[in-house]
Order: sequence, then C-alpha cells, then structure tokens
Amino acid sequence: MYIIHNGKVITEEGIIEGKAVVVVGEIIESIIPEANIINYPNAELIDAKGGYISPGFIDIHSDYIETVASPRPTSMMDFNISLREAEKILISHGITTMFHSLSFYKEDVFTHKPMRNPKNIQRMVDAIDATHHELHLIRHRLHARFEIDNIDEVDSLVQNIEDGKVHLLSFMDHTPGQGQYRNLEVYRETLKGYRNISDDDVNVLIAERQSTEFLTIEKIKEVADIALSKGIAVASHDDDDIKKLELVRSFGTTISEFPITLEVAKKAKEIGLHTIAGAPNVLLGGSHSGNLSAAEAIAHDCVDILCSDYYPAALLHAIFDLHEKYGNDLHKMFMMVTLNPAKAVRMDEELGSIKVGKKADILVIERMEDGYPMLTATMVNGVLITTTNYRIK
Repeated sequence: MYIIHNGKVITEEGIIEGKAVVVVGEIIESIIPEANIINYPNAELIDAKGGYISPGFIDIHSDYIETVASPRPTSMMDFNISLREAEKILISHGITTMFHSLSFYKEDVFTHKPMRNPKNIQRMVDAIDATHHELHLIRHRLHARFEIDNIDEVDSLVQNIEDGKVHLLSFMDHTPGQGQYRNLEVYRETLKGYRNISDDDVNVLIAERQSTEFLTIEKIKEVADIALSKGIAVASHDDDDIKKLELVRSFGTTISEFPITLEVAKKAKEIGLHTIAGAPNVLLGGSHSGNLSAAEAIAHDCVDILCSDYYPAALLHAIFDLHEKYGNDLHKMFMMVTLNPAKAVRMDEELGSIKVGKKADILVIERMEDGYPMLTATMVNGVLITTTNYRIK
C-alpha cells in the first residue's frame, strides 16, 4: 500500500489540496484527508513536497520509436532493445501509456527511414504486441497510421487489426498540395530534408504523388468498420477542409489529428470530434510546417488533446507553458494529456484520472525555483517505477 500526500491532487473536477491518494495493489483505493494518514500505519508514504499529484500522461500520437530504432538512415537497432530503451525515456517524461505511431507508407522518398519499410513495420508491430506478455515499464500500444495510397498493405493492416495488435487507427494523405503539405514550398523543403535531391527531382516526385492511386472511400470505410467492430477508435489526419470533416465522420472517425486551420479545428470540435495538436508546436511557438498554432487553437477552445508527436519531453513542459505564458487554466491543461486522450481512445474507464477504482498511474511533479517541472516519482498500475532526486551538490 502507498499513500501519496502533501501535494495538489489533479482530479477530474479540479486541483485539490489537503488530500492524499491511497493506492492498494493496482488500484486507487481512496482519496482521504491528510489528517487520516495516521489510520494507515503500514503504508509506504510518498511525499509530493507541495508539488502536483497527477494522472500518468497518455500519449496517443508519437513516432519517437522510429528515432530510437533507427537513429541514422543506415542504422537499425534491435527492436526489443529499442522499446526497452525508449520506455525508460518515456517514463522519465511522465508518459505511462504510449501509442507508438507507426507509419504504413507506400515505398517513396519518405521510406528513406528503414523503420518505414513494410517488413520492419511488421516486426515492430509484433515487438509492441510482445510487450504485453513480458516485463515492461509503461503501457505500450500501437497507433497504425495508414497512408491511403498504400494499397498493397491493406490486407496486412486488416490482419493486424483482426489479431488485436492495433489500438488506434488513423488514415493519412500526404499528397502535396493539400493537408499538411498544402503549401508546395513546405513540401519541397521537407523532401530536401529527407534526401539530397534537385529541384527537378522534387518536381518529378510531386507529379508522381499527385497522380498516384488511392484507396476508395468504400475501402476506407470497410477497414474503418473492422476497426470499430473491435472497439478501436479511428482518426483522420491533417484535416484541411470542413467538407473533409463531414466525409471522415461518415466512416466512424471520432478524432481529428492536427487540423490545419483554425476554422477546421473549430468545426471539428463543434461536430463532436476529439481534436489533437502537438505539444512541440506549443514549445516552438507554432507549427514546424507553417500550419495551425496549437496555442492559438487552445485559446479558441478547439483543441482538447496534446500529443508529443516526436518530442516526448514536450507534454510536461507544454502544460505549464500554456498556463503560465498563455494564461490557460492549469487543470484544463492537465486534462489534455490525461483524461481527454483516455476518452478519445476509449480507455477512460480504467485510466486517465485520479479516481477511486481506476488504475494507479500517478506522477509527482515538483517545481524548481525557476519553474522548471521536475518529475520526481512515477507509478504505473500501482507499481512505483521511478523516483528521481534532484540535488545541488
């Protein structure tokens, strides 16, 4: 039994003081007045030292594992080692549930990353699935990001869904001239960042991408229906038009990832979609692709989930930046990385908040004098995973 005390508890309703969280086994057993701690003489106490007692972060979109598994274009590390090393980093940033976002791309310039080769994607899918039956630190899940021109891999995707290896499905379209790459100059610079190619080569690639064959709407709906029948949430990616929102919602989409404009983000929220922005966008002061500012979208109350995207440390820092630099309610910012993503991926009955009966995924976050957030204790499923002690000497 653990009792986490002397901190500000982030509950579903608000941030409360003078309370302690009692953990028995895997579960939050009760939330009690501090004065009642004396009634639990055998409990192990965790002192939050005036910091925040928060639910563990749930990150539903991050391709960070690609960087760990393939740190150089010509280097491919063992996938089991990659997952085990990655989770040590993720837990140090408060991420207790990670949806590893693997990109199912058709072979093209973007597959310069060895991790995006279909055979390697399947190997990583299997490695993530294996973590459920092995010793591990955090909760590993798979977010299958499927590019809609990847016709040859549809059967493989469906098989993984049928086998229970997929936990979130999103459909992507990175065709130049729309979505994330509606600005062709941004697309050109992105391609040049992937490979050393000439302007003429870029023009050829753009023409090829714009003329490629895509999955039909009927086929997308068929795959989405299979996912939905398994209780898997379906997302759309880089929505750039209100008409597209209506289309994607017609095949069961409940999540809009990275809406491109404020108008689209507002409409997505209005029609009941969960909306996601990247936490690195907050730290950078805007989108690296020149699209919607996350801070602006949050100010207009049309984004309700933050993900780490590619930088795990961003979640923790974005919470406090959004509160202190942009004036947002701190409790609401915590919900964007805990309860809201849990709801979006249908895990909120067990995870996402400090509530009696839920799994004990809990963080202790203290602050340095300059405001830097220190994660000093992490717990997953009632197991104390790490404690961190900052020092001066």
